[in-house]
Amino acid sequence: MTGQSHDVPPDEYVEAEIQSMLAEDPSVAEQGITVVRRESGLVLYGEVESPHRREEILRRVAERFPDTPVTSDIGVIRTEAPTQVEELP
Repeated sequence: MTGQSHDVPPDEYVEAEIQSMLAEDPSVAEQGITVVRRESGLVLYGEVESPHRREEILRRVAERFPDTPVTSDIGVIRTEAPTQVEELP
């Protein structure tokens, strides 16, 4: 026995599965997210267009891989024009 549970796949499989889930799931279809393994677990890197989108991605990953520690380093890019004019001093 290797000490690993039978229903927890090795990290490299989880990385690939998360990557393909994010790209292939029609409700996510996010190809700009990279999954990187770190000592403390997996880190998701990339940028999305809204905080809601980022939360949705993290929720789906947590639902599908509840035993995998995942950290988010997903930034939000503003794709629409600002609602106020920013005045510089």
